[in-house]
Amino acid sequence: MTAFNWDKFDKQVDLDALAEDVKEVEENGGGDFDSVPDGQYEVEVEKLELKESSKGDPMLTIWFKIIEGDYENQRIFYNKVMQPQNDKAFGLQVHQNNEMLRALWDCEKDDVKFTGFKDYADLVLDIHEDIDGQFEYLLEKGTNKGGFDTFEILEVFEVE
Repeated sequence: MTAFNWDKFDKQVDLDALAEDVKEVEENGGGDFDSVPDGQYEVEVEKLELKESSKGDPMLTIWFKIIEGDYENQRIFYNKVMQPQNDKAFGLQVHQNNEMLRALWDCEKDDVKFTGFKDYADLVLDIHEDIDGQFEYLLEKGTNKGGFDTFEILEVFEVE
């Protein structure tokens, strides 16, 4: 897994790496982001990382792989951008990401907090290492009034 140097966040986006990520999504059945309708799905976390969005903002990305049912092996993508330059939205964006990370990881509220992008990126990597192969989830995917995807972890299952 690639480690990002968040100390140099204000530098340009690595377009080659982004192009590879997009190609990987397309090859793994994720090219049609609307192919999985709103509903409840049993999923595992395939990918969890803090990366740069195509517009150069930090973004928490989670690839949920559906593990059973009509959409088995398809992906649901959680991509929540954080815009530190947007005073009105930044707090809400960080809060939403914190809530998702807490739902994935069996932890205390204070175990997930934002103290800077480098620390947050390290925390996200630590969480992924801790949960990888250990848990499956019942995920509810919806759409809000603004047309944006919503995600809620309804149940957590330990993998035996």
